Amino acid sequence: MKNKNIYTNNVVWQFFASIKLAVVILFFLAATSIIGTFIPQNASSAFYYQKYGEIIYKIFSILNIFDMYHAWWFLMLLGLLIINLIVCSINRLNFVWKIIFPENIVFNVERFRKIKEKYKFVSKKNINELKGQYKTFLEKKFKKVIIKNTENGVAFFIETKRWTRLGAYIVHFSILLLLFGVIIGSLFGFKGFVQIPEGKTIDTVKIRKNSKIQKLGFKVKCNKFDVSFYDNGSPAEYKSNITIFENKKQILIKDIIVNDPLKYKGITFYQSSYGTTSIKQVSIAIINPRTKKTYIKQISQGQEIILPEKRGKFVFYKFVNSYNFHGHNLGETFIGKYIDNNEKAFKIIIPLKFPLFDKMRKGHFIFKIKELEKKYYTGLQVTKDPGVWYVYAGFIFMIIGCWITFFLSHQSFCIEILEKEKNNNVLVSGISHRKTQNMKIKITKLGQKLMDM
Repeated sequence: MKNKNIYTNNVVWQFFASIKLAVVILFFLAATSIIGTFIPQNASSAFYYQKYGEIIYKIFSILNIFDMYHAWWFLMLLGLLIINLIVCSINRLNFVWKIIFPENIVFNVERFRKIKEKYKFVSKKNINELKGQYKTFLEKKFKKVIIKNTENGVAFFIETKRWTRLGAYIVHFSILLLLFGVIIGSLFGFKGFVQIPEGKTIDTVKIRKNSKIQKLGFKVKCNKFDVSFYDNGSPAEYKSNITIFENKKQILIKDIIVNDPLKYKGITFYQSSYGTTSIKQVSIAIINPRTKKTYIKQISQGQEIILPEKRGKFVFYKFVNSYNFHGHNLGETFIGKYIDNNEKAFKIIIPLKFPLFDKMRKGHFIFKIKELEKKYYTGLQVTKDPGVWYVYAGFIFMIIGCWITFFLSHQSFCIEILEKEKNNNVLVSGISHRKTQNMKIKITKLGQKLMDM
């Protein structure tokens, strides 16, 4: 059966139908993907400039190497692969379609007679009786049976699962869905980040790769942020209580924790980080190391208090999320100033992780944070990928296509009865376009069922 294709003489069509083109495209995709693993993606311009220098930085920026999976040339390669896959599939589909849906089923007994491995047995029943029994059995099992009289008897032709030849095309379709999903997500999706202080509302996020502002189309409010800590001070769990507003109406409220994001209108909010925006109130312990006496004072940021024992004043200047002390990050730290009676000022550093840090100063008082009330912000990673459903569908179709391709096959069977004077010889043979070993087992089982009738 010849495959007559109306595009056979079309040069452009033949170019895109070339297997060599597919190999070249896949080679370039693999090569660029490897490059993308060695060159950090979506880092800051300063990082790239410092790492590669001015000239290479400019060249890489023009080629968009620093965000190569969204680069025009990378998307063009994916587009070429899509066209190549579609054209190759159409080029071959005409031939496969005629096999699956033939106008007339051609039954060539000689083809089955040439098969070496057959299941053979002898039956004492007459040929008409066997013909009737086999016809009833085969029509019940395979529905459509072709019966053909031969020079020495009669032959039955049956087949099953012609449609499994479409398995490869289902795999091709799944790949197309995956590629479409990647391109759609790249063109119309985004990855951003936003920090929302407690009680505040936002309606935009900042895109990571170019720092552009992306409107959400609705408002997001952080009602409250909670964090719990282990004994060593590291965070055990943190969560954000988020409300979505649209057209001034409350749509939903949800707690976001790590691995349990909020999804709305195709946009997903992941709990990413957190920090302290300000300190509402601080309870500070002022300890006299000589008398062991402790004084508790309430203080707010910027406030000045009079110290006990007429030892001067203390001013709470600011609170920082990290503080570098001789090359060591002390983490969240209170910074204040102690002014003695001679108006001499001393910088006071009180890290939360090291409550007695001020003891090293060896002053008249040790300043220690007893209690505090923080105001947090929540850091959310915000993503939109409209192509994700194409990707999910692609994986489903790929599993189905691979299952059909590797575990099912188009199978044809021939049962020939050779009429003899006393007994009749029955020959059972079969052909499969793949999984030949499994075909031998099926021929044996079919032969045994016919022999037992």
